[in-house]
Amino acid sequence: MRTAAQVFQVTDGLDELFAGQGPTMTARDVAELLGVTKQTVHTWLRDGVIPGYKVGTTWFILTSELKETLRKGENAPRVRTSKKNEREG
Repeated sequence: MRTAAQVFQVTDGLDELFAGQGPTMTARDVAELLGVTKQTVHTWLRDGVIPGYKVGTTWFILTSELKETLRKGENAPRVRTSKKNEREG
């Protein structure tokens, strides 16, 4: 006799890490979650290492975007030109 197939939800460490998080996070939330300083998170946001949105002086991070960025391994700084290269060009 055949039985119905069982479906198991596939999760990874990121799903567990982000469990219970709301749809948006602050820089402080991200810092606490990842075990870094708030200043490090601000640097990552400013340099484009992690996605975020700045409204006035406050950064907002969409939890789903941060999780997906970390999952894809896209957490690398954007290419920036140096002041020296700009002066020479």
